Amino acid sequence: MSTIEPHGLVEGVSVEVTGAERISAYTLRLHFSDGASRELDFEPFLQKSARPEIRQFQDLSRFAGFRIQDGELVWGDYEMCFPIADLYDGKL
Repeated sequence: MSTIEPHGLVEGVSVEVTGAERISAYTLRLHFSDGASRELDFEPFLQKSARPEIRQFQDLSRFAGFRIQDGELVWGDYEMCFPIADLYDGKL
């Protein structure tokens, strides 16, 4: 499987997260409905956050509890989620 480099979403085209797999401690490979995929390391984002509701996901067992819901990547009861465009572009 090849990774398609993100080039930004096309305006008016709906893209969803269709799959996610953990490939290392805090790194996920995300798959999008347009066929693109992207590997993202969430550790720097988690380390920089001062918000306790985000920092709780530094615990690897909590981080591993992500899911895809309605085309979005989410943790917990939406304590942590990201805009699709940011995930697609690799901007956390």
